[in-house]
Amino acid sequence: MIGLASDHAGYELKEKLKTLLQQRGLLFEDYGTHSAASCDYPDYAHKLVKAIEEGVCQRGVAVCGSGTGINITLNKHSKIRAALSWIPEIAALSRSHNDANVLVLPGRFIQVELAEKILGAFLATPFEGGRHQQRVDKIPTTQL
Repeated sequence: MIGLASDHAGYELKEKLKTLLQQRGLLFEDYGTHSAASCDYPDYAHKLVKAIEEGVCQRGVAVCGSGTGINITLNKHSKIRAALSWIPEIAALSRSHNDANVLVLPGRFIQVELAEKILGAFLATPFEGGRHQQRVDKIPTTQL
């Protein structure tokens, strides 16, 4: 299960990604927002995080205007490794080297076709483990 979240600036791209996920036969849950009306990205980031922490979703995709605000919010949670990605190679590396569990996209700065490629790379790339696991293990899973 893939969780989705966005603010108003990421709403349109999120909706288009839902269609792509449906076409690929992938299950997803949309944690909002559900319109282009102005809203606060942390409200939806926290809903996505809760679903991941509770095991409802294994991975997530989050979108806001620049990707920065929702990425910062997501990474405040100890079990989240969110990666702001603007090209497929960054998404793939975030998975293979960092075991990222949330892909973050900058909704105002990439086109749908590129977002689809980035999402595809994120979903298709496994975590390499090995030397990368020891690095991921050094990321705190509780408050410092």
